[in-house]
Amino acid sequence: MAFSQFVRTVARASFKPLASRNYSAKVYPNGYNFDLNDTQKEFQETARKFAREEIIPVASEYDKTGAYPWDIFKKAHQLGLVNTHIPEELDGIGLNTFDGTLITEELAYGCTGINACLQITDIGQTPVLLTGNKDQQKKYLGRLIEEPLVAAYCVTEPGAGSDVNGLKTKAEKKGDEYILNGQKMWITGGGVANWYFVLARTNPDPKCPASKAFTGFIVEREWPGITPGRKEINMGQRASDTRGITFEDVKVPKENVLIGEGQGFKIAMATFDKTRPPVAAAAVGLAQRALDEASKYALERKTFGTPIINHQAVAFMLAEMAIGVETGRLAWMKAAWETDNNIRNSYSAAIAKGWCADMANRCAADAVQIFGGNGFNSDYPVEKLMRDAKILQIYEGTSQIQRMIISRHIAERAKTLV
Repeated sequence: MAFSQFVRTVARASFKPLASRNYSAKVYPNGYNFDLNDTQKEFQETARKFAREEIIPVASEYDKTGAYPWDIFKKAHQLGLVNTHIPEELDGIGLNTFDGTLITEELAYGCTGINACLQITDIGQTPVLLTGNKDQQKKYLGRLIEEPLVAAYCVTEPGAGSDVNGLKTKAEKKGDEYILNGQKMWITGGGVANWYFVLARTNPDPKCPASKAFTGFIVEREWPGITPGRKEINMGQRASDTRGITFEDVKVPKENVLIGEGQGFKIAMATFDKTRPPVAAAAVGLAQRALDEASKYALERKTFGTPIINHQAVAFMLAEMAIGVETGRLAWMKAAWETDNNIRNSYSAAIAKGWCADMANRCAADAVQIFGGNGFNSDYPVEKLMRDAKILQIYEGTSQIQRMIISRHIAERAKTLV
């Protein structure tokens, strides 16, 4: 059996709700189970092998050149490591959030920049997975299965990121189509995408609440009036293609509206609940890599006649990194599990994303510190980890936005305690 067939066979065998799976013959009387089933372990191992054999050897070169890793993307597409959530009826493998996120952590271990290239299409397609009708799903998700194509998520603008209500891109209905005008910024995959999910204002009244003012559209890259900007040269994750996108009188047929006019904000927020656990997992993957690199180096590097891992100052730094990695992994797993069990996970996803992003930055910085002067040099892997980690605190909602979400949940709960 070809390896790609094996991956798809494994995937199809796992297409069941987590609650219905027989994880082990053991009995867990308290209801908790921290073990992965055999199928999940096979997916994890497949992604781990891919990261170590296909991503790590070339990650530094892609970081230096900024070239898009199409060769890696095509290999991952063939193996079924992208588009993992597209359902079986569209010839996908239909993984749930937990299983797909398990893959994300392993790929991010290799390089979060290349992982962003592989995973951004999952984010772009999520609004269609959640709310697209059968025709929309068949047309736009189907083509992602047929060919190694990218879908991108267009929400952020030059003057509005977390402040969704400040978005200026607008779509005006004229007959059977909408005329789209505006500019998006920091769009991952913006220059290589085949199609976009675009959030635009359809109610011009500034007093209209965000929950009713915006509409979600599927917009094809090749339509007239769409102009991607230059590739941005960023601090880290340089393999990822990040650009601004300008829309000038783009004609969007009404058939490409998701759900209906005024539903865009709800779609965008529901998407974040789905996509924040994978971002948290990517942070864990990076942090695990930082811990592994620092641990190996600490065994090899000697000062005062002994490996530096024997010095308490270094040993305790490694211990703190391990604490962060393990708690972060449990956080993303809980948030993903809630999603798959139809539990509103905004609170857990915010905790996972906020904690893991901050933790990954601490781990990367500590890894550089353990490497000392070598850590500041690009010949060693940890300086790249430190650069790559920073964006994890910014995209998919900043660490401060996650705290706003968490604090609002705390406030609502507090009202029930009075």
